[in-house]
Amino acid sequence: MTTAAETITTASDPATALEAIRAVALATGLPYAGAVPPALAWELFNSKQATLVDVRTAEERKFVGYVPGSVHVPWATGTSLLRNPRFVRELEAKTNKQATLLLLCRSGKRSVLAAQAATQAGFSRVFNILEGFEGELDAQQHRGVQDGWRFLGLPWVQD
Repeated sequence: MTTAAETITTASDPATALEAIRAVALATGLPYAGAVPPALAWELFNSKQATLVDVRTAEERKFVGYVPGSVHVPWATGTSLLRNPRFVRELEAKTNKQATLLLLCRSGKRSVLAAQAATQAGFSRVFNILEGFEGELDAQQHRGVQDGWRFLGLPWVQD
């Protein structure tokens, strides 16, 4: 029998991989639809099978860069990262509760919180993008040198 992990890594169809990820999330009790690797997120977004929602601050998008065509709904605002109390309302205004949403933040942590909040608000297909836009800190406290959207060379632009 094929495991969900094998289906995810061997699926030639991004939608099949996404459903395998969702099955793993349901089986493990994850409080949102699942966690998607950046390359799969790009495939789904680029083929219009999903909406990419950037939950970083406006400052991060402006000074660090963003994915062209992504929807911006900040989970937190300002340099002190104060929780955006209008997050769910803004997400409802810019997306659809039944749409497949892929949430992207700096390192994949804020997007987990945003995915949980969206799921609690009735969004049924909200996924976190693993590694985020810049990736995790390395031993020298630098981002973008070992993982993340930009490190992988996926499309992005900067103002």
